[in-house]
Amino acid sequence: MPLFSSRKEEKKIKVTFANGLLFVEKADGKQQAFPLEWFPKLLNATDEEREDWKQTDKGIHFNQLDVDVATS
Repeated sequence: MPLFSSRKEEKKIKVTFANGLLFVEKADGKQQAFPLEWFPKLLNATDEEREDWKQTDKGIHFNQLDVDVATS
């Protein structure tokens, strides 16, 4: 009996910060903006802490800060 496996295609997103906002650009070009005041840990974070993130099923997880941002 054959064994089937499927891989989910990794979604590519872009995360940037500017003017007190977190910008998330999805693979389809749609962009979302979130005020950093909603996420005090991100607001006060270093560039290194902000750059340490991974994409999750529901959005983004900032590893060093243990902050989740839902983007779906």
